[in-house]
Amino acid sequence: MFTEMRTRSLRERVLRSPLLDLLTGPHGVDRYTELLTPTWTLGEARAKVVAVRRQTPRSVTLTLEPNHVFTGFRAGQHINLTVEVDGRRRTRCYSPASAEGADLIELTVGRHDGGLVSTYLCDHARPGMVVGLDSVGGDFTLPADHPRRILFVSGGSGVTPVLSMLRTLQADGAGLDVGFIHYSRSAEEACYREELAAMPGVRVLHGYTRDTAGTDLHGRFCAEHLAAALPDADADTAVFVCGPPALVDAVRAIRPDVRAESFVPPTFSGMSSGGQVSFADSGVEVTDDGRPLLEQAEAAGLTPESGCRMGICHSCTRRKTSGVVKNLITGAVSGVDSEDVQICVSAPVGDVEIAL
Repeated sequence: MFTEMRTRSLRERVLRSPLLDLLTGPHGVDRYTELLTPTWTLGEARAKVVAVRRQTPRSVTLTLEPNHVFTGFRAGQHINLTVEVDGRRRTRCYSPASAEGADLIELTVGRHDGGLVSTYLCDHARPGMVVGLDSVGGDFTLPADHPRRILFVSGGSGVTPVLSMLRTLQADGAGLDVGFIHYSRSAEEACYREELAAMPGVRVLHGYTRDTAGTDLHGRFCAEHLAAALPDADADTAVFVCGPPALVDAVRAIRPDVRAESFVPPTFSGMSSGGQVSFADSGVEVTDDGRPLLEQAEAAGLTPESGCRMGICHSCTRRKTSGVVKNLITGAVSGVDSEDVQICVSAPVGDVEIAL
């Protein structure tokens, strides 16, 4: 172990040498070291896929070994994962299911019909693949002082961030009173069903929405479901939910104080402002049609980087050099001439110029 640590320290000192940086300019050290080992980089967080398993017909679970550049995540947060599909780098955000502080990262990716990256990973992920770990974000996390009673509610692939929280709590040895409700289309598509069933001290209930054979719960989330999973839940019971908007809304109707995250891109029904949208760096102009700037750019033939398409991952952020935009999630309107905006959830209000 000591020899390994000394070797790593020497390697990092060599990589950070100003002389080496000068000799490898203008591309930098990483463009050369990656030819030897793709994860051996100085400034880019990457990971090697060390295991692949397909728990259900519509998902794939990847175990990733990150390089030293990756600085970790908090349970419940998401990671921007970058893969190369048909010669282009594509970025999407996924929430790890592994416990906070674990050496390896576990990601379970659900197949989304028409989803480019999820379909690629479900069909082609293999051990030895190298992926990018662009950034970590999100405030759907456990509070510093863990509540004593918790109800976790998830739907579909929303199981991953709440499972990360549960695994983190169990790794900490916290003696908690925990209920867990997971909704999926059928028992066959319920990720982590066996692991959850074996967790000591956790009451786990499943609700199957299509094939109801073996379901514990019938219908949508309601007060009866909450009571079944966590009897005598009171105002001090912390509730976390991750899933489709309809599930989040159903939980919030009963527990307005719920900590929630929805992983489905919102739908927008904005009205056109009639303004001119100028993508200045490309010399392209279009008439605003009310859609988010990202969709209008793509319709004009541009290919800006994007990830979550719901205002979470920030990978689509671009500089607005003039004009006014409205955030379609929060409703906030900004008139500052020069600012960074998330073009996936921002729509023009009149003439707008974007550095794109």
